[in-house]
Amino acid sequence: MPELPEVEAARRAIEEHCLGKKIVKSIIADDSKVVDGVSHKDFEASLNGKTIVAAHRKGKNMWLQLNSPPFPSFQFGMTGAIYIKGVAVTNYKRSSVKDTDEWPSKYSKFFVELNDGLELSFTDKRRFARVRLLDNPVAVPPISELGPDALLEPMAVDEFHKLLSKKNLGIKALLLDQGFISGIGNWVADEVLYQAKIHPLQSASSMSIEVCGTLLNCINEVIGKAIEVGADSNQFPSNWIFHFREKKPGKAFVDGKKIEFINAGGRTTAYVPELQKLGGAQAAKEASKPQKSSAKNTKNSKKGVGSDDNDDDEPESEEDAKTRKSKVIGGKKAARGTNAPVKAKPKKSPNVAGDDSNDDNDGDYGDEDPKKNGNKKLTARSMPKGSCKDDSGIEFKKDTGKNSARKRKPVESDDDKNYDGNQKNGKEAKAQKAPKEKVDTSQTRRLTRKKV
Repeated sequence: MPELPEVEAARRAIEEHCLGKKIVKSIIADDSKVVDGVSHKDFEASLNGKTIVAAHRKGKNMWLQLNSPPFPSFQFGMTGAIYIKGVAVTNYKRSSVKDTDEWPSKYSKFFVELNDGLELSFTDKRRFARVRLLDNPVAVPPISELGPDALLEPMAVDEFHKLLSKKNLGIKALLLDQGFISGIGNWVADEVLYQAKIHPLQSASSMSIEVCGTLLNCINEVIGKAIEVGADSNQFPSNWIFHFREKKPGKAFVDGKKIEFINAGGRTTAYVPELQKLGGAQAAKEASKPQKSSAKNTKNSKKGVGSDDNDDDEPESEEDAKTRKSKVIGGKKAARGTNAPVKAKPKKSPNVAGDDSNDDNDGDYGDEDPKKNGNKKLTARSMPKGSCKDDSGIEFKKDTGKNSARKRKPVESDDDKNYDGNQKNGKEAKAQKAPKEKVDTSQTRRLTRKKV
């Protein structure tokens, strides 16, 4: 991702090859997400015939000063990049456009041809960048809201320590705050903290002036070295954590020391626990925490057991989904691995030939979740077609075919859904078993039967 070193390398390339030259042709992408606040036609009209006077940068933003306003401004986002045809400008993984690709690139958002034939393009694959046309870029957001530039406006150690002492948050989160100091992004923050041997979650306010001095020196050294090699990561020192921070957890090492990954400042953060340790009160608090779970639990965690970190793992199987969604109602089997209480099977009614409460092909009435059917009572109009009542008031599905002797399935009525969880208590069950005894319909549970 482009950070201060990459944007500065682009600025220097423009400064070296494009200053003093006139724009004779421009093509601005018709992309309102990236080209902000102006139509592509008006943008093109404002550029043609203008001369590039200077190239400026603050933090991760750059703008071109023309011989008269307005000026094009570039916020690089995740994949913004400057290309000059025939000139080597820094490349980074997410934005690399090969020499063999079409020109201008299909990802080009800003393209100009200069009077000597040189061509300049700003591309953005992911469309998180912003290209604006501004009369005074430094006077309006986002540039007006930036803190001191990490390269151009270096702070003294005393000033740096005084500012940090007022910030009660993790040091990495503070370094990523462009309003505090501009230009430092995720990889630069990881690198300077590794070089300074500071834990990413160390509270900024707890850092001594000596530690602040070490951190400030590392910021200057890392940014300076990256710019010195044109932000070409292949030329970064081999002992930088940069080269290993994108390896998989458990397989990432730098100088033989294990790299671990945490979330700091809302970003994935690489650090070396052996070197970057919490200090002061945070160290004591960390030591008082329970030890890490056993290897078995760790293994389960990798599989997604008791962990949220594997939401993108293997999709849930259809069988698992059914098990997870199953509900314990009317004698159905409980979901595997759950401790949900199982309701007792309904007792046979004296007028019922059999019981099908465990049949998987249940109908749409009675045994469904009350939340699905609400508290609607089955009336003669709302009952399924062919339903009847027997002498005891029990509803059932009428069937005159060969299957009429089949078992009829009892289904819970609305009154039963407010029951205490057991379908029959002992006394009621005993009363129902009494042969040929007239059942008081006001006390008998109404059940609905449906053909299987």
